[in-house]
Amino acid sequence: MANPILVEITRGDRVESVHRGAVSVVDGDGNTVWQTGDTQSPVFPRSAVKAIQALPLVESGTADALGFTDEMLALACSSHSGEPGHIETATAMLAKAGLDEAALECGGHWSSQQPVLIEQARTYADTPTAICNNCSGKHAGFVCTAAHTGVDPTGYISPDHAIMTNVRRAMEEMTNAEHSITADCGTDGCSIPTHAIPLDAMALGFARMATGKGLSNDRANAAKRLMNACMANPWHVAGTDRFCTSFMTTGAGRLFAKTGAEGVFCGAIPELGYGIALKCDDGGTRGAEAMMAAVTAKLLGDTDPLYETLHNLGHTTMRNWNGIVAGEIRPSAGAFA
Repeated sequence: MANPILVEITRGDRVESVHRGAVSVVDGDGNTVWQTGDTQSPVFPRSAVKAIQALPLVESGTADALGFTDEMLALACSSHSGEPGHIETATAMLAKAGLDEAALECGGHWSSQQPVLIEQARTYADTPTAICNNCSGKHAGFVCTAAHTGVDPTGYISPDHAIMTNVRRAMEEMTNAEHSITADCGTDGCSIPTHAIPLDAMALGFARMATGKGLSNDRANAAKRLMNACMANPWHVAGTDRFCTSFMTTGAGRLFAKTGAEGVFCGAIPELGYGIALKCDDGGTRGAEAMMAAVTAKLLGDTDPLYETLHNLGHTTMRNWNGIVAGEIRPSAGAFA
């Protein structure tokens, strides 16, 4: 059975396109709070789970030993736009461990943000380097952890490397989902393994990140530290004019969200103890963003001071090149009732 239509794209007074998807909301005890669509089929979380993948950075003592700032911790959880401040922060992270971008195995790519790409083209001429990769903060965290713990970082992107083994173990323990390196395992855009798991499992992981339920004191403290760093420094998690930046800035410490490729989002509302995971079936970012705003507004309720702003984030006016209103991206009627 197909997943429900959750987002509509209008042109004039007609619906021109639709986005189907599934959403899971879970509390720290693993209870379903709200769901729609198929939340049990495995989905590659891609970059949406970077905050969980960053747990070993803190738990190993690396972040404290190297004097990482909250901005650096946020960048370790980021899919940044490659703006100068992002590159400077990633470079500073590596320098604290006596490393440079030559240690990164994520590959380089141009920014997905046009203004940033244009500036990168002026700076890097032929091709961007690994420090420009949207995952360079995460990878800086990986190689710094290796350096601090006495592990050779070479080949850290391999599934059987000690760094990836620790990341995989953290993911399994947080989500209660098996992360096999032989089944439902793919290679992410930044070259580390990505493991397909149910949305329900992802949501549980972020409910635990937000509440600390079922975690040791050390892990609960690490999770809280990473979540707080992201919510306090949303620009370092994403960048200028990015949804995650706007969402967490709006939340002012009350909301966490992290996008992943192919229409995946994970998030949390710490004060309610809820974790959120969703997938836009066609991989569309515009659809996933509207879903994230809509489900968060629903969970907070229409009396909450953030409701109107979240409602507006989920309804995007589309204009043509002359600035004329052409249509709207909006949650479909009744989808988040």
